[in-house]
Amino acid sequence: MCSAVICLICGGEHRPELTDSFVKQVFQAAPSASLPSNVIIFPSTCGPVWSPFHVLQFLEASLTSMPSEKLPAVIFISFSAGVAGAIGAAWGWQQRGGKVAAFFGLDGWGVPLAGDFPIYRLSHDYFTHWTSALLGTGDQSFYGTGATSHLQLWDMPQTVQGWWYNSASFGLYPVRPTTAALFLVSLLERHGAFLSPTRRG
Repeated sequence: MCSAVICLICGGEHRPELTDSFVKQVFQAAPSASLPSNVIIFPSTCGPVWSPFHVLQFLEASLTSMPSEKLPAVIFISFSAGVAGAIGAAWGWQQRGGKVAAFFGLDGWGVPLAGDFPIYRLSHDYFTHWTSALLGTGDQSFYGTGATSHLQLWDMPQTVQGWWYNSASFGLYPVRPTTAALFLVSLLERHGAFLSPTRRG
């Protein structure tokens, strides 16, 4: 891998096909409409998704061919139980001298999110959104509306309609309506996740 930014995907305790669907939808929703080669997915065969030790071990093993002075920045994208493993791995990656470009936690209910790197929390409904906010939402967050389910947020993010919030704005008013996929794509693009130049219509 030669990209300056690596995207580490850490799903929850569910069928791996759901994570494959998530990756395909989010990265095909990008303006470049291409799947980048800088995406690595934490497999359940490497250990529990909620274990920071196993997630960090997998990340380090995936990047062993790189000299330490050229370690890439890592974007952590996690879901459900995987949020617990990913946030701990993000802290561990920093302690080892690595850079965390951004952290995305999708439906990481009950998992505190904090760090000196950009953090974004996505929730499938308003209840999960406001109860999770007590444990940190980051600078910007998203929550789904309607009959959105927990697994739908991960399996079909393009179909999840909701609200984009910015904590820098006063009050609790949404910035704009959007989908979970477009929320992710916009912020991932900002942090350099996409390898190809973007095309704007």
